[in-house]
Amino acid sequence: MNKKLDLIRIQNLNKCFEYNQPQEILSLAFKEFGKDMVLGTGFGPSGVLLIHSLSMQKIPIRIFFLDTHLLFSETYRLRDELQNRFNIEIEQISPDLSLSEQAEKYGDELWKSDPNRCCYLRKVLPLKTYLSDKSAWVTGVRRSQTTTRNQTRIFEWDPLNEVVKINPLANWRNDDVWDYINEHNLPYNPLHDQGYPTIGCIPCTEPADSRTERSGRWKNRNKIECGIHIPSQNFQNGNHEN
Repeated sequence: MNKKLDLIRIQNLNKCFEYNQPQEILSLAFKEFGKDMVLGTGFGPSGVLLIHSLSMQKIPIRIFFLDTHLLFSETYRLRDELQNRFNIEIEQISPDLSLSEQAEKYGDELWKSDPNRCCYLRKVLPLKTYLSDKSAWVTGVRRSQTTTRNQTRIFEWDPLNEVVKINPLANWRNDDVWDYINEHNLPYNPLHDQGYPTIGCIPCTEPADSRTERSGRWKNRNKIECGIHIPSQNFQNGNHEN
């Protein structure tokens, strides 16, 4: 399979697999892309589910996470627990700039003054570099998470990273994911039990009510996405000075 699947092929895959289970979608995707397919996770419940599914099916693709160096200690502990439980290695992808280098160039606590730029430097750019020699990227994105994601398809072309993006859980709801976690007795981040519906970087994540699954991220700001799934408005038109 060439790196780019033509749009007609993607459309056909969506027609065929819209209502299939994640396990079937992952199996089909591996047949299409082999080890050029990778799974990215932030260690939310959806990511844990997908790691478990890959392990149960013995699908040997690489798994990675974007380490902004601003993650909760609970997130790193969950990473370690998943590696030990499933006997896997989860690749750590870091930004080019350390936090001190970023502060020197852009000012201290960039996440306060320009959160879009901070996400771009610490997540969007490292992801683009990592995916530059990959063909497909599996994510835990679901339509029910936010209004910005409600048009998510199972298979999509990602023009920013030039890969096929695969969302096996696109048509699952939050309750479906948690039912799976509980049924299989899978580990999850304990912060979820402390009022955190979603967990990202420490400065940009707070406990919140459960009105939406991403409540508590970038509180009191006009921002609900980091930019890796839905491009940030400030950066999608080329305004991305490094």
